[in-house]
Parts: sequence; C-alpha cells; structure tokens
Amino acid sequence: MKEGCGIKEEIWIEKYRPVSLEDVVGQEEIVKRLKSYVRSRNVPHLLFSGPPGVGKTAAAISMVRELYGQEWRGNFIELNASDERGIDVVRHKVKDFARTAPLGGAEFKVIFLDEADALTSDAQSALRRTMERYSSICRFVLSCNYSSKIIEPIQSRCAVYRFRSLSDEAVGERMKKIAEAEGVEVTEGGMGAIVYVARGDMRKAINALQAASLMEGTVTEETIYQITATARPEEIRELLAAALAGKFTQARSLLDDLLLVQGLSGEDVIIQIHRQMMSLMDSDDLSATTSVRLMDRIGEIDFRMTEGANERIQLEALLAYFALAGSER
Repeated sequence: MKEGCGIKEEIWIEKYRPVSLEDVVGQEEIVKRLKSYVRSRNVPHLLFSGPPGVGKTAAAISMVRELYGQEWRGNFIELNASDERGIDVVRHKVKDFARTAPLGGAEFKVIFLDEADALTSDAQSALRRTMERYSSICRFVLSCNYSSKIIEPIQSRCAVYRFRSLSDEAVGERMKKIAEAEGVEVTEGGMGAIVYVARGDMRKAINALQAASLMEGTVTEETIYQITATARPEEIRELLAAALAGKFTQARSLLDDLLLVQGLSGEDVIIQIHRQMMSLMDSDDLSATTSVRLMDRIGEIDFRMTEGANERIQLEALLAYFALAGSER
C-alpha cells in the first residue's frame, strides 16, 4: 500500500529486525557467547527461553547470517512449532531437511524451531532422536517462552540460554533511533509511555510507535495509551488510593471508567494493578503484612478471571478487599 492511503509501506518490526549480533540489544552476555560460536564455527544445539519480544529469534537468525554470509538461506530453515505441533512435522519436514548434506562447503546446517514449547510430548520425543542421529551435519536451535515445557532429554542435549526482559533504557534507546530514522517526533512523555506499555517487549514498543505515528504528527503520551488500551499509571494509583482510603463508591466509579469508557479488559486492569502494587510496596505506603495480603488476593482474583469468572464482579470484589484492608491499617 502507498503512504497516500495513510499506511506505511513497511511494518517496522520487520524493517528494523536485527541483521547481525551487534544489533541485538539488551542481551550482551548471550550475544558474547554466540559470537564465540561464530568465530570457532563450532555451534552446539541451543535452547533459547524467555518472554516474547526480547530477541530470541533475532539472535538465532543473526548468528546464522554471520555463520554463512550471503548463502545463509541455503543452510537454514525456520519452522514455527505453534503452527504444526504434531509428530508429523518432526518426521517429515525436520527430518527431511536434517538428513540432506550442507551446501557450499558448510560444516553443518541449522534448523530453528520457534515456539518449541508448543510441540506435543510425542513430537518432542521424536525430535530428541533426530537431534542425536543427525548431529554431525545439523544443529538445532529451539526457542520457547517456558523451558519447563521442553522435555529433559532435549534440554540436556542443548546449551540453554535464558533471555531476560529488556531494560527500559534498552527499549528507549532503540525507539529513539527508530523515531529519528523515520522522522517521527516523539515527546518525552510519549517515549516514557512507550517504555511503560512495552514492559521489556521490543515488538510491542515498535508496534506502539508505528501505530501512534499514523494517528498524529507528534507521538504523545495520550496517543500511546489510547492505541495500546492501557490506563495511565496515575489512574491506577488513584483507583488504589481511593480503595485503600475506604472510598469504595469512588473507586468503583473509577473502575467503571476504565472498563466502560476506555474499554480495557479485566486482564489489562489486573495486570496494571499488580504493577502498581509493586510501586506501593517499594514506597512504604503499605505495611509488609498488608502488602502480602493484597498481593495474595490479586493473585486469587486473577486466577478466578482466568477460569472464566465475571471480570467486573471480581474486580469490584478486589476493590472491596482493598477498602477493608485499608481500614485496618
């Protein structure tokens, strides 16, 4: 599509995807290890685990690019295990690629299985044998959000790297570079809002910046919160302060504004309440005992909502509990 349609021609996530290990931010120790593999051209099977949007896929593809140069696509295949999670994908696609010889004089080929924790137990068991049988000409890189969902025999065959959430500084620095490259003006509050809603997820940050840039010439704090369906931190603070002060009716009115006017889901609200509770605990506004009780109740309400309970009733029950706890302080 053309820019005249109001839509940029490129999705910025793909446009600014790292092409070398130097471009992967916030994972310095892991990048250092991967560079040593590239230099020695001796790569073990790898297992990358961590939250979404922190550079797992980018690190894997960047390593392969540096290993093979311009011919990297001939010795690399990427499969998303969440699309095809059964044993057939291992028996056919993975095995067929693994058994063929590397191209261009390469020592080995690389198979990248993204979201490998979505593979069934049978598929993982079949993958274990394939990894063992073709290890002389093929290396496996597995990416997952939860390493506990990968069976132990596979974990023991891999060098495990745990990616952490990106720091606010790393996200902010990369967003400033992208905004400058795209000619987008971002206010200081807008940049702070991008970092807040991203929560260490670079994909979410880039998406927020691009979407906001299409709405207005200057990206502001208000625009970011609007397009990401996120409440301002001060709104959540006001909600909790009213509840803890025993003003249940006022707190309920503020909750109605978040759910009905701003259109937030119950899950969005409970996550932001949890984040704000951490700030309250750090500021010593609550006693240790009260903080523990409130955090326990937040977890219980979150579980109930996950199980299908009515969001509004559960959140109002949480505010009522906050009001009771506040009166006992």
